[in-house]
Amino acid sequence: MTSVLDLAPGPALPVVPVVVIEEAADAVPLARALVAGGLPLIEVTLRTPAALDAVRAIAAEVPEAVVGAGTVVSAACVADAVGAGARFLVSPGWTERLLGAMRESGVPFLPGVSTASEVVALVERGVRDMKFFPAEAAGGVPYLKSLAGPLPQARFCPTGGVTLASAPAYLSLPNVGCVGGTWMLPPDALAAHDWPRVEALARGAAALRAPAGTPADR
Repeated sequence: MTSVLDLAPGPALPVVPVVVIEEAADAVPLARALVAGGLPLIEVTLRTPAALDAVRAIAAEVPEAVVGAGTVVSAACVADAVGAGARFLVSPGWTERLLGAMRESGVPFLPGVSTASEVVALVERGVRDMKFFPAEAAGGVPYLKSLAGPLPQARFCPTGGVTLASAPAYLSLPNVGCVGGTWMLPPDALAAHDWPRVEALARGAAALRAPAGTPADR
């Protein structure tokens, strides 16, 4: 199956914006600002009642965006997200049932891990791309660096506490393909509908770029 990280058009992207949308009407202008800033791969978290409507709106009205669903925690979430038009799925953790549902969905997915045992279990099941969550609380850069030796086949998207300042350290690791972040989506900018500010912050995130030599897939 295609990797989540291969869905975005153009060169490999370093950052996936993790979006919490309170009002579905904000979804399209927000997505357009992120795309204009160079971040077309957009994860809409299923944490609010507006989330699925937001996914539908972005999928229908912002064709340049590649919209996915995050906080996928059940088979029902998988079905709802794919039905709304999500082109990829991200979970904070995984179970056999959830993993099976994500596999059967037909879209790329990133199951969440925070321990070496969880990584080994996914590798045994043929999964190589994973979300590392909550990144900072679970050990951050030093922890992922320590996994690269024994588990070089696993590749991660660290999410949770990652900032503009800390993202380059994650992206320098050989087992990190991208990071997930929210710093380009400050709550005051969203509340004010300050889409130019979101675009500018997205542009700064996109400019980080993945380090030269980072594999696009394995």
